[in-house]
Amino acid sequence: MPAVARLNRARGKLKPKVKHGPELKKPHLVREIAAKLRDKILDCEPETRIGSLQEIAHLFDVGIVTVQQVARILEHEGLLSVRRGPGGGYYGTRPDEAALERSFATYLRVHGFGYRESLEMTSLLDCEIIPAAARCTDEALRKEAQVLSERVDRCDTIDERVAFEMELRNLLFRLVARPLIEFLSRVTFRLYTHPRAALLFPGEEGVAAWKAGRRRILQAILRQDEELARFEAERYRQQVMSRLRDYHPYGTGTETSTAVSPAAARLK
Repeated sequence: MPAVARLNRARGKLKPKVKHGPELKKPHLVREIAAKLRDKILDCEPETRIGSLQEIAHLFDVGIVTVQQVARILEHEGLLSVRRGPGGGYYGTRPDEAALERSFATYLRVHGFGYRESLEMTSLLDCEIIPAAARCTDEALRKEAQVLSERVDRCDTIDERVAFEMELRNLLFRLVARPLIEFLSRVTFRLYTHPRAALLFPGEEGVAAWKAGRRRILQAILRQDEELARFEAERYRQQVMSRLRDYHPYGTGTETSTAVSPAAARLK
């Protein structure tokens, strides 16, 4: 090394070059190939053969070990499966929706996302999905909404109201094709009906308010009045938020009961 270069390095003006060997590039390469293979899988129909280990390695110009690492990542994501024997290789799949919901619900609970937050989020999502439901023209689904509307006044027990909420939720998902809202709503509803949660609408006054709110929402949907449906969804949300301010799910407030219905327990 020339004397000037040695002097400059000694003075801190030059830094020694760092060699980026294969071991430093490997994690980045695995992530890059995983992203490319993920896109390829999602561009194909489920159960499409993606290729053998060697074919995928050749396709992306990488080694077999890299492909194996990528495959483990995508198998964990539920996007790839391996089959042995004739016609074997890697096949594209799709994640199990119920498993994703459970995982996301667990993640939220681990990070302190509880009953209050889930109810706030559920009512907020309803303000989007309920107006959209009013645009549905499917007569079979509208008949189901009519039947559900006629049942509201007969929901006098906790079990009956929990079952009603479940049926209303499932009907809304079929009335509206909004996958992201449906996913988030299912997850938050799972936490909303967690057995440790107490009744939000207690007593005769509470039950009457719940019935009136649900009846008005279903009537707006049946009238196919999107603006009215939005208004009723937002009005119901305001009522929920008002009740939440005075609500104590662990028995520290004035609620009359923290008993959990069998129907609520089955939703865990």
